[in-house]
Amino acid sequence: MSQDTVSHIDVRALFRPLDEALISLLKSLSADDWNKQTVAKKWKVKDVATHLLDGNIRALSIQRDKYFGEVPPQINGYSDMVNWLNQLNADWVNATKRISPAVLIFLHEFTGKETSTYFESLDLFEEAIFPVDWAGESVSYNWMHLSREYTEKWHHQQQIREAVGKEGIMTKQFYFPLIDTYFRALPNTFKDTQAEAGTLIKTTITSEIGGSWCLLKKEEKWELVITANKEPDAKVEIPAEVSWQLFSKNKRANEVINQIQLSGNTVLAKQVLEMVSVMA
Repeated sequence: MSQDTVSHIDVRALFRPLDEALISLLKSLSADDWNKQTVAKKWKVKDVATHLLDGNIRALSIQRDKYFGEVPPQINGYSDMVNWLNQLNADWVNATKRISPAVLIFLHEFTGKETSTYFESLDLFEEAIFPVDWAGESVSYNWMHLSREYTEKWHHQQQIREAVGKEGIMTKQFYFPLIDTYFRALPNTFKDTQAEAGTLIKTTITSEIGGSWCLLKKEEKWELVITANKEPDAKVEIPAEVSWQLFSKNKRANEVINQIQLSGNTVLAKQVLEMVSVMA
């Protein structure tokens, strides 16, 4: 049974075209489009667009300029971190309601280019400024940190696109790096799941833009592997259009289970559906 582990991801060249797609999308929106509800239940289209702008500003201020303008409260665990970030996000969205769509687009055009330039400059294998908590990492390299940043930009843009009925980034170029990054959370999802060494779980995103990911139970831990030459003990098949919403916690397993195929050990298969690849 092959046990080659999955390799790193390099998304640096994707930030600029993804941001260009966002600018084109925002410029195409009608006045009514800005107020349409997204799958993010508390946010309309404009709220999501302002949240994306906040991501650029934070990246430039905190990561590039090393300016921490707000001291976090005492963080005693993952839930404290999530609650604090959610409050920061809500504060920003509320404060930017006074910004017009035209000004919002202008700010995106400037900060998007600056953010892409900064991300492109990073060494993939230097230690990242922040760990990727949802992947169970206490220390991350820049390749994983940038991949996490990419998933944020992708899935929020896709929320807007779905709300206004505009296609564009459900392509192999843009989608596959997203889902490949999301699956880096799978070993952490299974960290407390007991199984015999050699147990194999295979998850397939059933689309030409998707692929398959194998999770193998080794003696001490679960690990993503490229391939494994045995019949999986559990199989999961998820449509691409369902996967990003499920793993970004826009929808939960019970809402989409009728669109997902499970076989083999269904207890293990259902555990895959609990993976959350965002801070939530």
